Amino acid sequence: MGAHHDHDPHEHLRDGAAGPLRVGIGGPVGSGKTALVAALCRTLGSDLSIGVVTNDIYTTEDADFLRRNAVLPDERIVAVQTGCCPHTAIREDITANLDAVADLCDRLPDLDVVLVESGGDNLTASFSRGLVDVQVFVVDVAGGDKVPRKGGPGVTSADLLVINKTDLAPLVGADLGVMSGDADRVRDGRPVLLTSLAVDPTARDVADWVLHELAHRHGEHAHPDGGTSTQAAHA
Repeated sequence: MGAHHDHDPHEHLRDGAAGPLRVGIGGPVGSGKTALVAALCRTLGSDLSIGVVTNDIYTTEDADFLRRNAVLPDERIVAVQTGCCPHTAIREDITANLDAVADLCDRLPDLDVVLVESGGDNLTASFSRGLVDVQVFVVDVAGGDKVPRKGGPGVTSADLLVINKTDLAPLVGADLGVMSGDADRVRDGRPVLLTSLAVDPTARDVADWVLHELAHRHGEHAHPDGGTSTQAAHA
C-alpha cells in the first residue's frame, strides 16, 4: 500500500495570498460590531462579493440580525455557535471558524471578502492570523474615554481600531480628543477611526479601509476612489 498523506482541508486558507480577504471584527459586547458588519455589507456589497461568519456562544443572534435586515442573501451568512469563551474560537481553537470560512469559499468561489465577527469579548480579544488576514477592533464611547489607554491586545495590536458611537460622547461625558490621543499613543502608529453609524450609516471610512486592504492584497496601492487607509484613518 502507498504511503498515507493527511489532507488539510484548510490548506488553501492558510496561504495568505489565496482566497478572499478575511477581515476579523472583534470588540466588547455592545460596541457595535454587528451593526458595523451590516453597514459594510450594504456599502460594499454592490461592488464586492462578500460573505460573513458570525460567532455567538449558544445562539445565532448576530447572524439572525443580519438576515432580518437583508444585508446579504442568506447563503452568504454562516453562524458559528462557539459553546466557549469568544476569544477561544477566534484565537486558540479556530477549527469551527475555519470550517465556516471554507464552506463559504466552496459554495461561493468568487468571494472577495469574508467578514468574521467575534462574539462579544473584552479588551484582550484578538484573532489568530491563521483565521484572518487583518483585524478590526471596535470599542464604543459608552465605556468612557479611559478605554483606549487601558490597552489590551485588541486595542493595541489590531490593524484598525474603531472608536464607535461618537454621537453619544456628550451624553456619557467622554472626551473624543482624549480617546483619540490615547489610542494613537498605545497603537504605535496603527490607524484609528472615530465613527458613528447614526451620523454615517454607510461606515464609509471603515469601508474605504477594507477596500485599501483588498487592493494591497492584490498588489495595488490605492482603491478605485483613489484613497488609502492612511488617508481614511486620519480624515
